[in-house]
Amino acid sequence: MSWLLREGDVLAAAEVVDDWAGRAKGLLGRKGYEGAMVLPGTRSVHTVGMHFAIDVAFCDRDLLVLDVTRVPPFRLTMPRKGCRTVIEAEAGAFGRWGLRPGDRLELRG
Repeated sequence: MSWLLREGDVLAAAEVVDDWAGRAKGLLGRKGYEGAMVLPGTRSVHTVGMHFAIDVAFCDRDLLVLDVTRVPPFRLTMPRKGCRTVIEAEAGAFGRWGLRPGDRLELRG
């Protein structure tokens, strides 16, 4: 388990999923999720078959947040230019964390 930080402050526990099968599954099949799922090598996501909406952050290779959006169930996002990592969390988490484009994130642990 890792920690997702912004300017040294912990935002959430982070699960880094860096294999193809794990990225393809993401949060699928879960009823909810505490923390952040970090998907390196990902440029877009889908919520087909999901039970809840998710917040999605599109980040560059240095974890600079390029864009954030909320994705309801049964939707697909378009790839974002420059995106190399996606961060997913249960809808509402980014609002609680104050996460927005321009934030530089860090993973520790």
